[in-house]
Amino acid sequence: MQSTTTSTFHPESVQALVAWIDRVVQANGGSTKARKPGHRTKFHWPPHPVSASFHVLASDWTGRSSVDAFGETFAVKIARTPHGVFGRCDAIWLEARGDTEEEMLENLASAAVPLFERQFAIARCLEQETRFQGKLRELAPLDLTKLLFCEDRDVANEAKTEIEKRASERAFFPLLTAVLRDRKHPNRRTAHWCVLDLFEDLPSFCDGHADELNAVSAIKALIWDAEDDFARAIYKAGVVLGGHLPYDFGGPVLLECLQAPSKIGRRSAIHGLYHVVEWVPEMQARVVAALREHALQDPEPLLRAFAAQMATDIEADNSDHVIEPTFPDEA
Repeated sequence: MQSTTTSTFHPESVQALVAWIDRVVQANGGSTKARKPGHRTKFHWPPHPVSASFHVLASDWTGRSSVDAFGETFAVKIARTPHGVFGRCDAIWLEARGDTEEEMLENLASAAVPLFERQFAIARCLEQETRFQGKLRELAPLDLTKLLFCEDRDVANEAKTEIEKRASERAFFPLLTAVLRDRKHPNRRTAHWCVLDLFEDLPSFCDGHADELNAVSAIKALIWDAEDDFARAIYKAGVVLGGHLPYDFGGPVLLECLQAPSKIGRRSAIHGLYHVVEWVPEMQARVVAALREHALQDPEPLLRAFAAQMATDIEADNSDHVIEPTFPDEA
């Protein structure tokens, strides 16, 4: 049975999320090393019906067969035409064509792979034994939050979109801040990026100033000890603070993050400060002075040069800024 929507947050939901992450780590052999995710591949389903391109009529679907795929058997309607044999599987909204019935069924099973891979990826994430056949919008906040960690980045993106639609359900905020504070799940960088994207509109998820402080603290911690910038999550953290939360939080927090032990984090802070000055020009003198001082002190030569040029770009009121450097170990 699929989870149902709820608008009431229970504190045990965060505990359940943390326990789930621990189970994932255990299943991963105890490793907490972050994975570098691939690029997102957008999922489109159902595919364009091939029969429409050959003007197959409703009256042509007279045959019946079946196809085996991923341990299940599906009924198939068949239309035999001068253009070949067409098959339609209503259960998975899919059509295929072949010169023979056998070829058509093989093509149908092959074409179904992206759907099943996605459904099984969701099922694995939610610890379900069978493929997921529900709708993400029907999931409870805890399960929807788990999907931010899904190995399929498009699933994570869809979960993010559903959470955004339901931002007024205050149930999500404690879960999302818990995601930002996670340092164990192998797919955490994708999840971090998704939460940061949601927190570009932080007030929609918060119940007041204390919540905002909690979120900013989690973002700062993410920048402070970053070991990598997979999924551009740490870069995104600086953008959120500097470009979306610049007034009360962004400037002071990013100035603090210039002292972060993580070179990835310091790079994010330098870039984020450019956006702070865009929104809070009265901070320009303070930011430029901090960047020039940092350009003399950062242990990384690339960051010394980056900070110096960023200070120059801000002072010159350039509409664009120097591109952030890439470290040799990121190549």
